[in-house]
Amino acid sequence: MASSAASSLRNLVRPSIPIAPRIHPVIPSRVAFFSATSFRAAAPPPTIKSRRDLPKKAKRTFKKKTNVVAVKKPSPGERKAFRKRIQLSNNSALPVQNIDELTSGAMVNSESKGKMFALPDKVVDQLRALEAFKATQTWNLFRRPHFLVRDETVELVRKLEESLETKEALRCVLTGSKLSGKSLALLQSMSYALMNDWVVVHIPEGQDLTNGNTEYSPIDGTEPRLFAQPVYTLNLLQNIYKANKAVLEKLTLQNDWSRFTHLKQGATVADLVLSAKESEYAWPTLDALWTELTLPGRPPILFALDGLAHINKMSDYRDPSFNQIHAHELSLVRLFVDALSGQTKLPNGGAIIAATSDNNTHYHPSQELVLSQLEAGQAGREIPQPDPYQRRYDERVYESLKNSYVLRIGGVSKDEARVLMEYWGASGMLRSVLDTRTVTEKWALSGHGIVGEMERVSLMTMRM
Repeated sequence: MASSAASSLRNLVRPSIPIAPRIHPVIPSRVAFFSATSFRAAAPPPTIKSRRDLPKKAKRTFKKKTNVVAVKKPSPGERKAFRKRIQLSNNSALPVQNIDELTSGAMVNSESKGKMFALPDKVVDQLRALEAFKATQTWNLFRRPHFLVRDETVELVRKLEESLETKEALRCVLTGSKLSGKSLALLQSMSYALMNDWVVVHIPEGQDLTNGNTEYSPIDGTEPRLFAQPVYTLNLLQNIYKANKAVLEKLTLQNDWSRFTHLKQGATVADLVLSAKESEYAWPTLDALWTELTLPGRPPILFALDGLAHINKMSDYRDPSFNQIHAHELSLVRLFVDALSGQTKLPNGGAIIAATSDNNTHYHPSQELVLSQLEAGQAGREIPQPDPYQRRYDERVYESLKNSYVLRIGGVSKDEARVLMEYWGASGMLRSVLDTRTVTEKWALSGHGIVGEMERVSLMTMRM
């Protein structure tokens, strides 16, 4: 049974058919399908054996026209000098008629309030030598330098006159809002001093003494150690001589300074200033000059500084131990601070005036507290108290400012604004119709008479 079933299954299996191998068509290797090129064009590229076999760039047969202009590069310091240039006249401006020239007693008179005065040419040269003019002020828009005598101007000049009568120096700090005219008030006080034969010393920017951009060296034999700035001091001496030459030539030396000069007997104070030919003798010469000027019988001194906050902080200089140097440890700053605090007496009268700056300053809590306390005491208000949680108060700042008189420079009145704008219109700088509405509009837009803001809303379109 089993054998019959197996035989039947064998009969059902199909015989296997051998599969023939697949034959590929033989295609000639030199034949290219769908190509119209010949056999020679399809030959391989020639081999490159050197740089000479590289394909050469096609030479242009035309010349591009270019206008080459030779430009001279600016010399070192030329761009900075152009940025900081002071232009005090403008020939395109109209000359203003019937304007009074400033005299020595004009700013003291109450009748001069609200009037414009032109600066004499001699005083302009002296103020330029002292670097009293600022590059941000609008001197270059008008025919000649001028200013408005304000209530604050008369008050400041009267205090200068009182210092001559009492033989006690005025120690004053000018403060106020931004662009209110603090630097201009400082210039007005210097104009009065120069016209009355005072000796004027001016530090235009307190920042230049503390920002670490000038040379400095320790002074031997000082305790605590002080640091001199010889290059800056030498430049300051030259400016003092240029501005006060006529007064210094009349003063004869009363002390012997032969240890660092070769002056003969009968030499003048001007000769002492001119004896400093090198920067290493600048600070001893300035110290000797200050000693001579503070002797009895000498003319009054006006010592002015702009940028008070910069000399009341830690400077960017370092001592030999790489510790920061406080600004009061710099000899020039110490000279000014001692006079402002009253430690250095001025027996012939005079003034030490410092101006704050809101354009280029930093917040100084000690200075702000002292000035607010002094101002409140002058007005009879409640004295502000120090913040118990403030840890940045500096006792040295308080000691240097505690004997000062604070004069706040605010905005001008509408009448003073009208006089100022009438002068601008007479110079051809203000083209709008000048009536009550225009004056009120400019006065209100400037923050109630801030002079710098009035110039912005009225004159900045004419400034180049």
